[in-house]
Amino acid sequence: MPPDGTPAARDSWREGERIDAANAARLASLFERYAWFRGLAPEHREWVLASSHAQGYAAGAIVAAREAPSDWWLGVSSGLVKLAIFNASGRGCTFSGVPHGGWFGEGSVIKREPRKYDVIALQPSLVMAVATETFHRLMDCSLPFSRFVIHQLNNRMGEFIALIQNSRLLDVDARVAQSLAQMFNPDLYPETGRALDISQEEIGMLAGASRQRINQALQTLERQGLVALSYNRVDVLDLDGLRAFGRDQI
Repeated sequence: MPPDGTPAARDSWREGERIDAANAARLASLFERYAWFRGLAPEHREWVLASSHAQGYAAGAIVAAREAPSDWWLGVSSGLVKLAIFNASGRGCTFSGVPHGGWFGEGSVIKREPRKYDVIALQPSLVMAVATETFHRLMDCSLPFSRFVIHQLNNRMGEFIALIQNSRLLDVDARVAQSLAQMFNPDLYPETGRALDISQEEIGMLAGASRQRINQALQTLERQGLVALSYNRVDVLDLDGLRAFGRDQI
């Protein structure tokens, strides 16, 4: 079930459940939350609803596998997923965490190439999926959608450049600050608000540090007045300060 406080909390779902065109009204209510969908012409909305679905995943489940065909453009209706790769020895690298309201994977969908990373649910998550063929059809026929995708790609490029920079130049405290601030990007994740339901273990998966070290970093950020901590929740008190934390190391 989605956690209380998320936009999808009022729309209950079960892990493993699939919501598709057979339940058109419910599927439409999920898509109506997204500005890009509301900006489509009525006939283009029908394309989306006819070929898309939402799927419930348990925490730890593989939503989409690395090297699998990119058959779907994906979004998070509720919960939290991470984009990561793992080598043969099990070592991993996390690229990004995507909270509810975020969409991702457009690059692989545009190029029709195998997905370059695993998509893993960090929390029970309801994931939206738009068929690749519908995505390309919208790109060809809908100017508002094309503009949205260009804006999305531009913001994603900035996010990944910052990720490389932060991983190489920042200490753990600053990496944690930047990993949290990243999920409050209003362009990529417009529904995050100023609170995030996330555990210290989940933050560690995003920032590449142990749970114990994450706890120390969060305590530092709290003492600075940037965040307030409670059980499996981070409230951002000073978003600008969080974004600026550690920038003097660059």
